[in-house]
Amino acid sequence: MADVSEWLAEWGDHLWTWLVLPIVVLLGLYFTARSGVVQFRLIPEMFRTLTDKTPRTPDGKPQSVSAFQAFTISAASRVGVGNIAGVGTAIAIGGPGAVFWMWLMAFIGGASAFIESSLAQLYKTRDADGFRGGPAYYMQRGLNARWMGVVFAVVLIICFPVAFSSLQANTIQATIAGGLDESVSGWLPWVIGITLSALMALVIFGGVRRIASVTQLLVPLMALLYLLIGLVIVALNLDRLPMAVATIFSEAFGPNEVVGATLGYIILTGVKRGMFSNEAGLGSAPNASASAAVTHPVKQGLVQTLGVYFDTFLVCSITAFIILVSVPDLANAERGIGLTQGAVVGTLGEWSNIVLSVIIFLLAFSSILGNYYYGESNIEFITRNRGVLLGYRVAAVIAVLIGALLSADVVWTFADGAMGFMALVNLVAIGLLSGVAFKLLRDYTQQRREGRDPVFTRDRLPGVANIEVWEDELSVTGPIDITTRGRQAAKHRDHLHGGAPRG
Repeated sequence: MADVSEWLAEWGDHLWTWLVLPIVVLLGLYFTARSGVVQFRLIPEMFRTLTDKTPRTPDGKPQSVSAFQAFTISAASRVGVGNIAGVGTAIAIGGPGAVFWMWLMAFIGGASAFIESSLAQLYKTRDADGFRGGPAYYMQRGLNARWMGVVFAVVLIICFPVAFSSLQANTIQATIAGGLDESVSGWLPWVIGITLSALMALVIFGGVRRIASVTQLLVPLMALLYLLIGLVIVALNLDRLPMAVATIFSEAFGPNEVVGATLGYIILTGVKRGMFSNEAGLGSAPNASASAAVTHPVKQGLVQTLGVYFDTFLVCSITAFIILVSVPDLANAERGIGLTQGAVVGTLGEWSNIVLSVIIFLLAFSSILGNYYYGESNIEFITRNRGVLLGYRVAAVIAVLIGALLSADVVWTFADGAMGFMALVNLVAIGLLSGVAFKLLRDYTQQRREGRDPVFTRDRLPGVANIEVWEDELSVTGPIDITTRGRQAAKHRDHLHGGAPRG
């Protein structure tokens, strides 16, 4: 098993160093420049669109999940062990400087997140629960390359519901075991694995709306609780905070003698752990983005960019500061969850281990649900056979059970390799389709300059084919009464289409 882990780690490092890292950086910078730094310029719009009301069907029901619910589904996958165990691993093997590169890549990656989620909204399709879409769909519809979509879908299913969910289960098991006597180590993984699998089955057989309702409750609660604990720890060690911040910047551009990391390895570690955490450009969040009912594709692109910031600049940063103000000596520091766990317990006492275990359970379990949803969306892209979907659900539950029993090293290295290949396929696709996303952005900003709440219809992009959902304003906004409001809406439609009536 050690040889397998070593081979996977070496293969993953080569993939990231020579392919994924250069493409992530160059495309992110290109998107940033072409969009006019959309990830910074439209921050106020991100918060405004997050609270948009959900468009409704003629019978008054929501067309699908809301923009906020789609945000929480993607946040449920983003905010997980990557924010606690992943940041701990990054600092242990790359030093404090890795945090700087996580921050920088979150900002650059915000543009990539905007592009991929806007495209997912544009090329989404209808299903029984509302809407469905993601990279596989915009590869098929936007690039006319179904084969590419199938390849991406298969890799995502391996990466998220299998590798990443196994990793979440493994971290839950390791956290709980870390606070108990070693005598329970033989049977505890089985108990935790079976319990997680049973809870997961209860939720996922309820469909996307049940996933949305669960994550809408869990994500804000777990994030707030974790941030509060982090702020308390930083406040208790406030005198060490300036040094911690200075160390992040000073060690971002040079070798770290304490942990033995070279500059290249520091950068690589920061980028890998950053992408694992915030998923910008990875191709996962667009699966949640497509499920939202909004009046313009750009709105969900902005919401998901905000999700990248929420994940990295808030949750990951608080983990970094918990460690750096509590563990001044990183020599021979334990990797992963053990480093963060030791920093929390060392400052607050043994009681805090129970609270941290609850937080990690909520973080990891909500991530498992988000990962499952991504896989289901891509299963339905490949086939609508209900038997295959049932088999996938059973396999996803079993993967959680196995994850609680496996070695963490094998799961981490396998997940890194799968994530790199998945990112590579998605980045190529959004690079080729980015021109469409820039047209959407221009349409959105033009309508905002005119003082309107942007509404998109597919005839606003006459040169773009295979757009299914955005037929007309009625399908986007829901029923319009034949009243003064209805006449105003009709005038608005005529204005959108150059004043010419449409039959």
